[in-house]
Amino acid sequence: MQPVIVVKNLKKTYKTHEREPGLINAVKSLFHRKYEYKEALKGISFEVEEGEILGLIGPNGAGKSTAIKALSGVLFPSSGEVKVLDFIPWKDRIKYVKHIGVVFGQKEQLWWDIPAIDTFYLHKDLFEINDKDFEEKLKHMVKILQIEDIMKTPVRDLSLGERMKCKIVAALIHNPKLVFLDEPTIGLDIISKERFVDFVKDVNKKYNTTFIVTTHDMQDIERLCKRIIIINHGEIIYDGYLEHVRKKYLKKKVIDVKLEDDKIDFKMEGCKILQKTKYEIKIELDLEKNSIKNLVNYLLSNFNIVDITVQDPSIEEIIKIIYKNV
Repeated sequence: MQPVIVVKNLKKTYKTHEREPGLINAVKSLFHRKYEYKEALKGISFEVEEGEILGLIGPNGAGKSTAIKALSGVLFPSSGEVKVLDFIPWKDRIKYVKHIGVVFGQKEQLWWDIPAIDTFYLHKDLFEINDKDFEEKLKHMVKILQIEDIMKTPVRDLSLGERMKCKIVAALIHNPKLVFLDEPTIGLDIISKERFVDFVKDVNKKYNTTFIVTTHDMQDIERLCKRIIIINHGEIIYDGYLEHVRKKYLKKKVIDVKLEDDKIDFKMEGCKILQKTKYEIKIELDLEKNSIKNLVNYLLSNFNIVDITVQDPSIEEIIKIIYKNV
């Protein structure tokens, strides 16, 4: 099968300048500047097959957003080759954008002073969608994301989560072949996140749409993606199946326990106390030495528990573990 995205040795270097504070230094910087060069991408290469939902993850400043901007055509790279849907994104931008959808969680993509429904109809005209296809697609997405009551309200009066839902509809209303989702669940509650995940899976299955998802929420990645690429300091440090990462690297869990009283006399094999306060204890569990079931049973038998939360290590911790093994 021919890949829809081919990236070869993609590099991006930013040129910036710095100066000391104050008016005098501001004037000096007009005539003499100190420049710095930052390598956001250091020659990354990868391919994406049609119909994949790929997770692109990494810490802040790793190069994820730079890669997405290059792939979506809004950024001109320093060097390297990119071919997406047989287009070079930054050179064929006018023709290319008709085939993609983009959702930037941190950027506003709706008209601020008018209802989202007006943006949807504007996209209908821009992308030359026929009436029947538009109405069917809009009705389907509105129902799944449950935005019937908000899409006629001015965007400025919507919450962050409500705006995110509307941005997702605006990005997919023209049935793009490829969709970039950059922090798409910002502002969404747990129920809305579940609907969003179901929505992406539904679109992917129904239209064979390819998705590239960047997020700090590992739960979103686990529910959506089979394959992930981890970027750190502008380099790809892992490209493969998420299940492999889980089995090989996620050998620890973090358990946050809230108690009714301040009696915390805890000791168990394979467990390390990360943080301890009067009514709360945070435990790191080594899954090779003990199980979550044993730990939970022990906690329920010996303490008055208010709440227990089980978490995976942060992306930063995963990256540290992977670095130790490469």
